[in-house]
Amino acid sequence: MDHEKIIRDGLLLSLAERYESDRSEFVTLARQTMDSSFARVVVAELRNEGHVQEEMRGVIRLTPRGYQSYRSRCLSDNRKN
Repeated sequence: MDHEKIIRDGLLLSLAERYESDRSEFVTLARQTMDSSFARVVVAELRNEGHVQEEMRGVIRLTPRGYQSYRSRCLSDNRKN
């Protein structure tokens, strides 16, 4: 498993959990995360895909589109297992 996929999966899980408790709340990413070039690429890709909204660098939240995509992927993965 590559680093970007690990970071992406972990980030999406955290964002989905926060989205389920409060859709309007932004998440401030840890400085260590934002110092990682892999994490910056993942955040940029998710933002460009419309899956996250970035309030400012390192402060993001899942969009409804991102949450639906995450849920669809989880359901698909569960069916495979």
